[in-house]
Amino acid sequence: MVTELKIIGTSHIAAESIQAVQNTIKELKPDIICLELDPRRAHALLHNHKTGLSLKLAKSIGIKGFIFLAIAGFLQKRIGKIVGVEPGAEMKTALHAAIENKIKTALIDRDIETTLKRLSKAITWKEKMRFVTDFAKSPFSKEFKEFSIDLRKVPGKQLIEAALAKLKNSYPSLYNVLVKERNEHMAERLAAIIKANPDTKILAVVGAGHETELAELTKKKIKETN
Repeated sequence: MVTELKIIGTSHIAAESIQAVQNTIKELKPDIICLELDPRRAHALLHNHKTGLSLKLAKSIGIKGFIFLAIAGFLQKRIGKIVGVEPGAEMKTALHAAIENKIKTALIDRDIETTLKRLSKAITWKEKMRFVTDFAKSPFSKEFKEFSIDLRKVPGKQLIEAALAKLKNSYPSLYNVLVKERNEHMAERLAAIIKANPDTKILAVVGAGHETELAELTKKKIKETN
């Protein structure tokens, strides 16, 4: 038997993702579950702690990272209320399943404060101005009017690829910090876990926007270490 790695891409506010996590754990019976979380976020999910926004946090991560966190958190909560799913519910489901079935867990994401500090330093004024312009124009744009998505489901790969391409083109700093750098970090963690745990079944649960590149990077890093 060789190590088997299965990566599933989820939406953090989709009921479909909760079911996918439950079904995959039941069918695969993994030895290790790897999650797109850091210890801080995992603890908050398990203990239902709400992350408060404070002046101390703003000083720690930088004002631009703080603003991004506030906007992202607000949007996730609003959408979560619309679809009736708590943001991060699929990760919480995986954590509880691991505890109940005595499955090892590995938290493979970069520390959230590190990511937000990087974001504060990396994002340019040009990108900030573009964001304000795009946000103001979006309700009236042709793309917005034609845009249709079932929030209860994980977006299709074609839509995800288009969204990532748009992010990379319009907001390269955000793409590098939020997607590329974190994919590199998670791939290194997965490759190390696979090398340290031969002949095991490993399930990685990550956001759908990370799934494809993460799988490719992990394979590459495993070859580099052999």
